[in-house]
Amino acid sequence: MLTSETRISKSSHAMARVSKTYSRKPGVPVVNHTISAKGKGEITNVKPSDLNRVLRLLTDPLTVSLKDRHLYSLKKLVKTYHKGFLLRDLENIFKIIGICAEKSKDHPEYTSILYELLKICGLPFLKEKTSDEVKYTDIAKQSLSQLGYLMRVPNADVRLQICASISSFCNSTTTKPPGSGLQPLSLSSRLQLLEQSGVAETLVLSLVLLEDQLANRLQLLHTLQDLSCTSEVNCELMLKAQAAQKICLHMNEPDPSGQVLFRSSEILWNLLERGCPQEITDQLSNMDSILCLKEAFLNQLQHGYRNYDHQLRNDLLVVTTLIAENPKAPLIESGFARQLIPLATFPELKSHNPLTRNLKLTFNNEDFEMKKLLLNMVVVMSQDISSVQLFREGKVMLALMHLVKPPDTIQSSGRSWTPVQQEELQLQALATLATVAPLMLEEYMTCQANTCLLMLLEWCVQQDAYSSQGHSFHGTGGRGSKKAQLRYSVRLLRSMVSLANPTVNQDLCDQGAISLLLGLLMQLGGPDDEDAVTLEIKVDLQLILSTLCESDLHRKELFGIEGVDMTIRFLKMNPAKFYSGMGHSRLILSTVDCVWSCIVGCFTNEDVFLEKEGVFLLFDLIHSSAMTMHGVVMGALLELCDNPKALSHVHGWRGPGGVSAPHMLLQLWRQEEEVLGVQRDQHGQITDPVRPLVHTHQEEQAQVSTPANTPSAAVVDVAENQRCKIYVLFSKLGFEDLPGLITEDYITLSIVSRYLDFKTGEVWEEISRELALEGVRPVTPDEEALETISQATEDTAKRVAEQQTAILQRQGEEDARKEKETYAEIRSNHKQQELTAKSWEHFVAKTSDYKILKECKKHQEKSIESSRLKTKGRDSGAVYHHTHIPGLQTTAFCGRVMAVESTPAHLTGGPLASTDLALARVPIQGGALRKLPQATAQDLEHLNAVSVQ
Repeated sequence: MLTSETRISKSSHAMARVSKTYSRKPGVPVVNHTISAKGKGEITNVKPSDLNRVLRLLTDPLTVSLKDRHLYSLKKLVKTYHKGFLLRDLENIFKIIGICAEKSKDHPEYTSILYELLKICGLPFLKEKTSDEVKYTDIAKQSLSQLGYLMRVPNADVRLQICASISSFCNSTTTKPPGSGLQPLSLSSRLQLLEQSGVAETLVLSLVLLEDQLANRLQLLHTLQDLSCTSEVNCELMLKAQAAQKICLHMNEPDPSGQVLFRSSEILWNLLERGCPQEITDQLSNMDSILCLKEAFLNQLQHGYRNYDHQLRNDLLVVTTLIAENPKAPLIESGFARQLIPLATFPELKSHNPLTRNLKLTFNNEDFEMKKLLLNMVVVMSQDISSVQLFREGKVMLALMHLVKPPDTIQSSGRSWTPVQQEELQLQALATLATVAPLMLEEYMTCQANTCLLMLLEWCVQQDAYSSQGHSFHGTGGRGSKKAQLRYSVRLLRSMVSLANPTVNQDLCDQGAISLLLGLLMQLGGPDDEDAVTLEIKVDLQLILSTLCESDLHRKELFGIEGVDMTIRFLKMNPAKFYSGMGHSRLILSTVDCVWSCIVGCFTNEDVFLEKEGVFLLFDLIHSSAMTMHGVVMGALLELCDNPKALSHVHGWRGPGGVSAPHMLLQLWRQEEEVLGVQRDQHGQITDPVRPLVHTHQEEQAQVSTPANTPSAAVVDVAENQRCKIYVLFSKLGFEDLPGLITEDYITLSIVSRYLDFKTGEVWEEISRELALEGVRPVTPDEEALETISQATEDTAKRVAEQQTAILQRQGEEDARKEKETYAEIRSNHKQQELTAKSWEHFVAKTSDYKILKECKKHQEKSIESSRLKTKGRDSGAVYHHTHIPGLQTTAFCGRVMAVESTPAHLTGGPLASTDLALARVPIQGGALRKLPQATAQDLEHLNAVSVQ
């Protein structure tokens, strides 16, 4: 027992502490950041010193064995923090949790306390101040990370509670404050802490500890599902710990509830959606994982009867499809592919396969989804050529051809797909055939697929009551019509024709495919449609025609006038449509390809094409299109110009502003060289005679040796730009007497005319450089030949440069001459203006000054007098006739008057009379006009008399 002195001593110390506590300076307020609880259920005031005291109690060597005091203090601690842990206390709290976890191994009494503390960890952490969230971030991350490490505790209840707490921590949406002045962390902050703590990776690693604990495993899978459905970071951490493979390998463990398979598939789905698909497929592309997926899928297929089971079956099939995209996945080796193919052909084909013999479809939405997934699986598996043999054995081609038949030709007995489902399967089967049919040509021809497709095309253009629903992905743009079926049928035909198999193409032509496709093109409307699906169909149809007619003259004749009309119609497309983004640019390119393949080479088609101004349309297209289109158009023009009739059309073309074809081609040459970076001066002259055609890309490759099986830069340059085509076109047109050229064009033309010489020298120069790079010295004759060729090329370039300089000089002289003429014309105009001004001034002066007027009058009379003919002497033997008519009165005006006398008949020797003309000057008479007296009959007779002097 304690003595009285001892009790007194302790009482005195206690009083001293109380007095010290309450002895404060007056007027200084006491600030306590931790608000004391004043109501029931609120967190009581806990100081850090109290947690330190509990921590010392658990760790101090003197008190480490005081179990009862430990339990009492810990229970009090649990009661204190029953609404959640404060951020500032997390460090000490998790130290205490760690100590309890260690002690629970030897002392089960601590397990209940540990359980309660872990339960509180599922509540949101609390903050006293807003700054606490930033201040204690690192401590919170470390605490959550330590929470995951506690999965090592060999206690099922503890592990169960850890998983439950983490799930609660990331899902709790409680917003009610647990106490006055305290706020819980927001959900986004908690999720961020979980991501940064790496607890997801730790939980995946702990899966190995729960192999025999079904309840704990289910709870852990549930927690991983929660973590993976909210964060991409958590998915990456889980994949880092090989979560996909570990979960897949244990998804088929015995579980009466079926939750293990469900949770596992959900986690895999989350990882696929938010993680790296490539990483997931790599983890699952092994024999063990595929066998587990196979077992799970077949179990759900054969024994599942609920809608939930069917959904789970389809989810597993999606995961399998993603694995099949990996070429390294042993899907065929595992036997899974062989079992999936009979399912893909069911119920179209009946077989004795045990898997499908007793399989009954309900044709509901889940079965419909499974059918579409199986068709998609066929497409994915076709990437592996070894699967084609499985397709042949499973008669995949026959099943797909059964699906693509028109709906009115399908005879069904019993339950079957609805019309909407049948339409969607038909479209997907056509899309699948576009991938699979090129791999199975023999089966394609055996099933008479060409005939079926042509019949389907005829059905697509028939006018009937069929109306597409257009709900599916493949039915886009086809609602209310058969456009979707037409689109995928034409796409399938394009895939088959592009193989250039003679048997397939000849079979199509024998069945009238060319006329049918032309009719479809003309029926689909003009080239200015705004429908992307229709434009795609037109492009595919033209590509099919180009492939069929490319190398067969008879098929080009079948293309005929109707085909030429079609190409002319599409070549007249509005150039503004090229940049609409709807597909008009691809349509015009396919049209040009159709001209090149179906018209060029057949004289009948070429003549009709020229008559309809096809060459003009091609040049219009070059003028209005981008540079990327020029290669195809100019290629078609080149071959078309082999026809002599086409050259006159080329010469006769005029573009906007009267631009001629040679001028436009030379302008394209300059644009090509500008894009390539060829060295030219401001006038387009050659600046480097050694390498007149080389551009910057060739200079970059000049320092690297080219392999023997790789074409050199000079050879590749011929195919990569249009300079070679322009040169060949000018070779056909000629290099002289070209219309519409300017000085700049003549300078460029001098380079074009020598393109072949320059290109030949460039190739030889590359050969010399290659030999030098490889350290090979040619023999003396070869070396001299190389030097001679190089010198000849350089001399040619210098001569061309001199010609260009002469052209510029002549142009300068011509410009100077025109300038002088212009200035002379300007001076003449100014002189005329001065004379006009002086004349006006003179006129004004005469009007205003009488003396000047008199002087002008005299000057005028003098001028008249001087202009009169002088009287010449008469010869003695000459006869002169006077024209004076007595009594004839003339009109009074200033000028000359003509008087006429008849010549006697005895002098002229006939009845005709000659006249003698005399000019008489009559003075100007002023005043108004006077009426002259009327001439009498005697005067008229006198006019006809003849007087001879």
